[in-house]
Amino acid sequence: MRTIEIFDTTLRDGEQSPGVNLSLNEKVEIALQLERLGVSRIEAGFAAASPGDLRSVAEVAARVKNATVISLARSNEKDIDKAYEAVRGANDAGIHVFLATSPIHRQYKLCMSKEEVLERAVAAVRHAKKYVQHVEFSAEDAGRTEIPYLAEVVEAAIKAGATVINLPDTVGYLSPQEYGNIFREMFRLVPGIEKVKLSCHCHDDLGLAVANTLAAIEAGATQIEGTINGIGERAGNAAIEEVALALETRKDVFQAVTTLNLREIARTSQLVSRLTGMIVPGNKAVVGANAFAHESGIHQDGVLKEATTYEIIRPETVGFKSNRLVLGKHSGRHAFKDKLADLGYHLEQAEIDIAFIAFKELCDKKKEVSDDDIVALVDSKMSGSAEAYKLESVQLSYGNLSVPTASVRLLRQDGTVLEEAACGNGSVDSIYKAIDRATGEDVTLADYKIVSVTHGKDALGEVYVRLQQGDLIVQGRGVSTDVLEASAIAYVRAVNKIIERRGETLVASV
Repeated sequence: MRTIEIFDTTLRDGEQSPGVNLSLNEKVEIALQLERLGVSRIEAGFAAASPGDLRSVAEVAARVKNATVISLARSNEKDIDKAYEAVRGANDAGIHVFLATSPIHRQYKLCMSKEEVLERAVAAVRHAKKYVQHVEFSAEDAGRTEIPYLAEVVEAAIKAGATVINLPDTVGYLSPQEYGNIFREMFRLVPGIEKVKLSCHCHDDLGLAVANTLAAIEAGATQIEGTINGIGERAGNAAIEEVALALETRKDVFQAVTTLNLREIARTSQLVSRLTGMIVPGNKAVVGANAFAHESGIHQDGVLKEATTYEIIRPETVGFKSNRLVLGKHSGRHAFKDKLADLGYHLEQAEIDIAFIAFKELCDKKKEVSDDDIVALVDSKMSGSAEAYKLESVQLSYGNLSVPTASVRLLRQDGTVLEEAACGNGSVDSIYKAIDRATGEDVTLADYKIVSVTHGKDALGEVYVRLQQGDLIVQGRGVSTDVLEASAIAYVRAVNKIIERRGETLVASV
């Protein structure tokens, strides 16, 4: 059995999903969960994109101990210097440089000849090698690059010191047969390629990202790149959990395994979904709500008689379990702390104290408190976003024959109290107009959705909003048993993120 290493780019390519803006604390939380999941490498961000991205990469590098922490960099010295500044505190640091090689990119994006691209790629790898041993080179849009020229670039990058060569299908264009053939051709044409790791990075524009990743593994790739839940640019990336379970379930075919702790998959998926606001579809493979559900009578009968009749994966394999009511209003701080540890949280005492107070308040509102309630509650309290404004109170006047009117009270970071009221087309609209008046921010509500955390009339409601201001798009999240309060919290948090994230941001996709 070959061991396939997992390169997770949720914090870089995943965060480039439209509307996703993770705070530093949220990135660290995801990184630590990825470490528990057992990924080999964490691409923590694109350090040259902004000072905030550099800080978050550096913090991840300082906190993660058992995985290589990597920063992406374009093939220029300034980006590479920033990348090293961000990852130099890591136990195991790496730099990932990329440069487009396809004819369409050379002509229209880079305006460079083949020789110039080759020269820049070599210079970039050599410069990164001055800082770290682990240097990955990506030939962006390798899938549409001439095979002989791609082999020439790969050979040059290896000679310059690259330890990993990534051949991405950047635009999700290739069929599995075509993509696998690229790897076979590299093995045939590039001397010394057996001395480095070959990596694949597939996008899902045609729904082939996982299939192409598996084709690359069959053709000899030893590292796969992807994201949790398959999030990322455009239609997203290969979903790591799907690749891992395909290898686990079909060992007889692929003759390959990963080092992932599969029981952490469900928890990791749910964490990424909550913090990014990207809801996992019910029919999503491996981690969707319906992945292990059976409604057909024939299916139900078969599963009751023998699970493998219709289940090729057991839910326990990926960490799913039924919710159990184990905590309530009479539970103590010690039991609450133990439950947090069981759910995968490792908080400082001050954070536990804050969460415990919120838990007790929730117990007064709900008869039954589930694991999902606790997870939603803790995540909302530990958001880590900068708070230019804090929601103090919201009041609403509503009737089906009257105009909805909302009044809000906000506390500004400098201690100033702001109160405003507004009328709207509905309860939520009036709340948001009042918040706009209080903050003075001119924003557009691009998306709004409500998700029930658990079942019942007293269920916690999660509200996700997406706000746009110019070219900047952010998302905010609020949790409460009152969906109107959750709506207000989510909106204020999104406004805070806009204030925090204003400025130019660079993005890149390999």
